[in-house]
Amino acid sequence: MVDTDLRCTLAVVGAGPAGRSLAHRAAVAGIDVVLVDRDPDRVWRSTYATWTDELPSWVDATAIAHQVDSVAVYSPGQHTLRRGYTVLDTPTLQRSLNLDGVRVVGGTAMTADARSVSVSTGTTVHAQVVVDARGSISTTGPAQTAYGVFVPAESATPILGDDPAVLMDWRTFDGSDRQPRVPSFLYTVPVSPDRVLVEETCLVGHPALSVGTLRERLRTRMNRLGHAIDVDGDDIERVHFAVTGGGGRPWTSRPTTFGAAGGLMHPATGYSVATSMRCADDVVAAIERNGDPGSALWTARARLVHTLRRRGLNALLGLDAETTVEFFDAFFTLPPDRQRAYLSGRDDPRGVMAAMLTMMRVADPGVGIAVARGAAAPTRW
Repeated sequence: MVDTDLRCTLAVVGAGPAGRSLAHRAAVAGIDVVLVDRDPDRVWRSTYATWTDELPSWVDATAIAHQVDSVAVYSPGQHTLRRGYTVLDTPTLQRSLNLDGVRVVGGTAMTADARSVSVSTGTTVHAQVVVDARGSISTTGPAQTAYGVFVPAESATPILGDDPAVLMDWRTFDGSDRQPRVPSFLYTVPVSPDRVLVEETCLVGHPALSVGTLRERLRTRMNRLGHAIDVDGDDIERVHFAVTGGGGRPWTSRPTTFGAAGGLMHPATGYSVATSMRCADDVVAAIERNGDPGSALWTARARLVHTLRRRGLNALLGLDAETTVEFFDAFFTLPPDRQRAYLSGRDDPRGVMAAMLTMMRVADPGVGIAVARGAAAPTRW
């Protein structure tokens, strides 16, 4: 018999990486948690990666599939970023975020407010705090798309060369002198000691390139480079997700939103998993002191960083293909602390602003002007 009325301290809606991390960390802290998801046992399939220094210390070591100490970027000249990069073992990560002590309710959340969740099964969950972590489900607005294939490490050796991983290869996919109207880059990263993901990626577009277009670009790129990689095999990855979940003011959402749909996704990179795992502890700490999780997540500094990065996304969306590549060529010449301020963290508005201003100085004048105009222009989505 299904309980039709449940009471708890924290109700989490959504059992993806953000929601499951929050439920797990809350239970570890001894908080009474109910987790609501229409398919709580669904196995995660996506590949999750992050800068190594963004991972919280509590992540189980067994959930780390592969790490490198540096990554390369080609834009088109080579830049070496001496910063650790980690690919997570997705199934192990999911298992390591165990739900011991969490009451799991299967079913679709029909309504959710600051104090309750009504579930399609007829159950109503009453909580002191409700957090909505259902993910970035929007089908409109700027999005990141990608199409990749997993290959044996030896098959990727000619692509990687001496680089341990290539974060972005902006060299043209077909060997022509000009980028297509919407450019894409090659992402080549080992996901284990013997397996490599080779992926054609549209970092962000509005509209973004279709996954089918990226598959054909990857095929063309591999043919041009003379690599016999089957892009139509069974071991592939398709990516399509919105990068602006939570909107411009996620701190106003009720109930509190969390994860990719709660403004925790970096709008210029699409990374959210490590940030969500780190921020889970902020939410837990707020609940333990009877505070407001939304206020804990969205300090004045975090709000300003969020706003600045959305302006940066607006600028990026306004660049043409050639200027986009020139933009990244300039960005990766910034001092490492400026790069890190823009790419990571949520509470350093001074560092983010310094990175943006430094870009204006180091970039070609035409790029700097285009970026400045785009940052000041009306939002493009």
